[in-house]
Amino acid sequence: MSELIEIKKVLRAQATRTRDMAAREATDASDGLIWNFPASFVPEEPSVISGFSPIGSEIDPLPLLADLREKGHDSALPIVVAKGEPLIFRLWSPGDEMASGPFGVQEPLPSAREVVPDILLVPLLAFDRRGYRLGYGGGFYDRTLERLRANSHPVAVGITFAQQEVDAVPAAAYDQPLDWIVTEREAIEIGA
Repeated sequence: MSELIEIKKVLRAQATRTRDMAAREATDASDGLIWNFPASFVPEEPSVISGFSPIGSEIDPLPLLADLREKGHDSALPIVVAKGEPLIFRLWSPGDEMASGPFGVQEPLPSAREVVPDILLVPLLAFDRRGYRLGYGGGFYDRTLERLRANSHPVAVGITFAQQEVDAVPAAAYDQPLDWIVTEREAIEIGA
């Protein structure tokens, strides 16, 4: 297990450099997400779709969330409750007042209604075509997806730059695979 942790640590450093480069080179990446998301996966009925406030050089999913809101869906953002705990989600609309949460990530205020997402837009550092993602190492999304999947069938969609693809992400039994990957270039349905 400690060997896997060390391998992932090295991969995170490499993946961060790749993402930084992709962000510098990308033009209209958020528009690409909007274009590819509906072309590949359009919810049939109004849904709650969670996104994330981008940090560092992450691709920005907020224009996609705004576009989905215009199409009748509710949008939410994650809240870090505590280390080792699953995320919770609160409703969010563009222009809402935000607070700085742990790690400096912008979050909806505690007064925003808590919801359970039907679709989760998930950040990542690297991904493979099996649906595995390399995150930041906190395990928040793995715990969250495990909890949600025990009670329902949420769709987990990795949102990323195409250059963040790798041949294989090392995965352990607790790693939760994604259902889709959407980049500025394409949408990939896992297992299709």
